[in-house]
Amino acid sequence: MYAIVSIAGQQFKVAKDQKLFVHRLQGEEGASIEFDQVLLAENEGNFSIGSGLENARVSA
Repeated sequence: MYAIVSIAGQQFKVAKDQKLFVHRLQGEEGASIEFDQVLLAENEGNFSIGSGLENARVSA
């Protein structure tokens, strides 16, 4: 499973347990944060794009 998420004006491909360095975010290093601008999600070959993702979240 992976997702394409918009973070701080950039798009990132993210997957479970992946580490990601993102510029320009407020908060402490290692703190939990949630992103709600999920543009695409893939799960076992099934893709969800755009309109079906209004309730999708990526937590880190």
